Amino acid sequence: MRTLVSDPQVIAPNFKRRLSGVTTTLFRVAPVQARSVRIAVLGPVVPDEIPQMRFRDLLRLARRPSDRPFRIWHARRNVEMLAGVVLRDLLRFPLKLVFTSASQRKHTGWSRFLIGRMDAVVSVSDFTAAYLQRPSIVVMHGIDTAVFRPARAGEARPADLPPIGRLVGCFGRIRAQKGTDVFVDAMIRVLPDRPDVKAVVLGRATGEHQNFLDELKARVAAAGLNDRILFPGEVGPLETPAYYRALCLYVAPQRWEGFGVTPLEAMASGAPVVATTVGAFPKLVIDGETGSLIPPGDADAMAEAVGRWLDDDAARAKAGAAARSRVETQFSLEVEAEGINAVYQRLWDQA
Repeated sequence: MRTLVSDPQVIAPNFKRRLSGVTTTLFRVAPVQARSVRIAVLGPVVPDEIPQMRFRDLLRLARRPSDRPFRIWHARRNVEMLAGVVLRDLLRFPLKLVFTSASQRKHTGWSRFLIGRMDAVVSVSDFTAAYLQRPSIVVMHGIDTAVFRPARAGEARPADLPPIGRLVGCFGRIRAQKGTDVFVDAMIRVLPDRPDVKAVVLGRATGEHQNFLDELKARVAAAGLNDRILFPGEVGPLETPAYYRALCLYVAPQRWEGFGVTPLEAMASGAPVVATTVGAFPKLVIDGETGSLIPPGDADAMAEAVGRWLDDDAARAKAGAAARSRVETQFSLEVEAEGINAVYQRLWDQA
């Protein structure tokens, strides 16, 4: 049964049908926000358990909520900002507009115009904030530490993974921007000297990137590592945590990234992380304590860092425990939800 919110204080539009990183982070944090504010996600595809409203109920937004001077429209994409501007400025709905920016690049003129119409802006990192031409409040993404957790004794791995042996993982979209090719090249260097280790590339390549994936598989075959560098494909969000729990080490090889939550998901699962120095990664991973930071695009540096962690079981176990503790204290969903809800409260307090 759908979780409908009849009198929302906050509307979080999500107009994209296909699953994306932005959508995933919204669907994770909204239920936690809902413990303190009446938030409703508005979109064409929203899971039943997420607090939500229907498009046919949009006219209800023309009046104020029962206990607030206005509602808040929290957008994360241009089209959602535009919808908020239309509702507030043309239809005169009692709304204040908030935008979360996850982009680490110069915004187009159209984006800058829309961002300029917002009443408050949230950035997911200091790096993201630096690309804005107006002040913003930094609220970093969080992780559900009950879902992303270390494996329990005797817990079985997913059926398409080897039941025993050490696994090094790289998860997400398979494309050049994500650095999947650098990961594969590094694993081709690392695996021959460590026969008990296998690598897992979890994710899919969309149509335009299929040739890229085919080339990676050909490279693996040429190295004679078809049975050791695995491509299970894409799995649903409910299945993904089990794949993290199977890892002894995670690699985030991105050449560019807006934020990137996969290092946090791996750290919460008890795996140290080798990450490139892009996006928010230097804020997430403590070099030498919860993993390693390396330059983007450097397969040699990646292979050296991965090999070093694989060859020191005690250091790897200590770093995994430190990674889990870091996420629990600084990057939980509760911390993220509190930060976002504080932005709303500040707007209401100014009314």
